[in-house]
Amino acid sequence: MPLDRARAATRLAPAAAALALLAACTQSGDFGRPRTGVWNGLIDTTGSFSTRDRGRLLLDSGLTDDEQALRDRAWRFVEPASSFAAFQDTVFGLASAHALPPTWRYEEVGAYYEALTAEPSRSPVSRYRKLSDDATADARLIPIFVALAARVIDADAARLRSLPFAKTLDDAAVRDAVQRVAENRCLIAWVRFEAGLRLARYRFALEHLFAAAPAPESVSAERSILMLAARRNLLDPLLPPDAAARCGLGPVPLPPPPPVAQAEPLVVKY
Repeated sequence: MPLDRARAATRLAPAAAALALLAACTQSGDFGRPRTGVWNGLIDTTGSFSTRDRGRLLLDSGLTDDEQALRDRAWRFVEPASSFAAFQDTVFGLASAHALPPTWRYEEVGAYYEALTAEPSRSPVSRYRKLSDDATADARLIPIFVALAARVIDADAARLRSLPFAKTLDDAAVRDAVQRVAENRCLIAWVRFEAGLRLARYRFALEHLFAAAPAPESVSAERSILMLAARRNLLDPLLPPDAAARCGLGPVPLPPPPPVAQAEPLVVKY
């Protein structure tokens, strides 16, 4: 073996296990979804590489247009009150440490209802309208995000397929590429996780509002929630069901919501 090729092989040896894993990722289903087991190894491998050898990877530079757009839309959906830098740190923590930072606060299912009814001057009609507007706004964000996520996942699959054949990449470049894929997938998992939480909060709020003060405006609110439920289902095929748990978002995957067509209406029509 020529000397330069021998040196290259030695330099890339630490990434050999990762490359074998990435090659397995080419066997995928819809939207480039990895087979069961491959996802776990990908997240675990990238996490150990980044924390042991690379430290804080600054991957916000060099993003593709779709990756940047994905982050912009996800930020406005999951953490609109935080800075974009803090949001980027959270995404990095999901991919590398498999956990949300201590500053991230999990809101209980009744938190939205409590905020909605915190102002005693707000009438039941205005509360129903606020609930309807919020659920509709969330529902409108999802299809655009899903289209972006599908393109990013397809591009990541092509990225992973190319790595075993690259001859000029050192182990650091390979690790950065794998870490980027992990960040993208954990970001998508986070949005799907948050969409499920919001759906549960809105449903909780509607049930309690209707029990306290039935009003015709409840019909519109329920329709908005049903629209969000239908569009939240668009996120399911993007990643395996346990993606959120693997990224540290929860101990177990969220159960899929029942099909909208079979959901019993809560509101008695006027």
